[in-house]
Amino acid sequence: MNDSSRQFLHQLLATPGISGDEQRVQEVVRAYAADFCDQIEFDLHGNLLLAINPQSPFRVMLAGHADQIGLLVSHIDDRGFLNIQTVGGWDPQQLIGQHVQIWNEQGCVPGVISRKPIHLLEESERSTVVKFSDMWIDIGSSSQEESQGVVKIGDPVTLRMGHQDLRGGMLTAVALDDRTGVWTVVEALRRAKLKGASVAIFAVSTVAEEIGLRGATTSAERIRPHVGIAVDVTHATDCPSIDQRQLGRVKLGSGPVIFRGPNMNPRVVSRLEQTAEKSSLPYQLAALGRAAPNDSNAIQISGQGVATGLVAIPNRYMHSAVEVCHYEDLENAAELLADFCAGLQPNDSFIPGCLEPGK
Repeated sequence: MNDSSRQFLHQLLATPGISGDEQRVQEVVRAYAADFCDQIEFDLHGNLLLAINPQSPFRVMLAGHADQIGLLVSHIDDRGFLNIQTVGGWDPQQLIGQHVQIWNEQGCVPGVISRKPIHLLEESERSTVVKFSDMWIDIGSSSQEESQGVVKIGDPVTLRMGHQDLRGGMLTAVALDDRTGVWTVVEALRRAKLKGASVAIFAVSTVAEEIGLRGATTSAERIRPHVGIAVDVTHATDCPSIDQRQLGRVKLGSGPVIFRGPNMNPRVVSRLEQTAEKSSLPYQLAALGRAAPNDSNAIQISGQGVATGLVAIPNRYMHSAVEVCHYEDLENAAELLADFCAGLQPNDSFIPGCLEPGK
């Protein structure tokens, strides 16, 4: 990972973008991609479409979702405290005591998520999961009017943005799901161009994945790809208390994960495996016996159907303030997709079965 691509990743992790409020993230992506894309477009939904060779008749879509889970301000009480509702799937116990940022047109207002101290909890409260209605954000105001001067109902809220490097080539951040996917598809596009890719490749920073795969649905309809690959995070199982018998053995630093199962086109999967082996890139396999809860689901059933794959970045502690990934897994995922795309030819067939191309 060179210095500019690493800086791009760090910018993505420092930039807020909950579902429905991804514009700041999209501007970071647009600025980075401006020098190497043949075409850059925003759509009405907010998706950012980056393309090389857009006039080629064979189209590939790479999708990583720009949005992160977050919160919305839903009420401001007469003492200036903020009540919240969630955007995406949170474990409420993850939120207590977190530093947060409320975002507006001027920037952000810092705050903390609080509840009454443990000394004042009833015995029944100590033994149950905290309710969102029993938490609030404190921004330091002393009245409703003071808070209303800097915060509006519906303002998006994130946990404190940014990253921290850990030992062993790992990093932790609040939005690795799925800024790592955005980074991977944009980097793959850049590298595929350098490798001489001849087909049309669209790298899409999709919106609103966390509330129902909405951006992938609309952008796939616009592109009408022949092949579509979603890049998201998946659960790393190399930490305590996770049962590998169902989730498989997925280890940080051992390469991106190629999924197999009914949401994936078998020829796409096979081509990804062959590409990884030919390029001497590490990879891991995982099974998924249902429709994926990510953009690959929407892409597969777009239009008359898309030959779909799912490549995932191993991630510990997903949907928390301390998600952990490995830099090398991102690097190898980007290189895998770049080699996959560079090796495609317009007459390649991904129709499942035994038929040869053109027959």
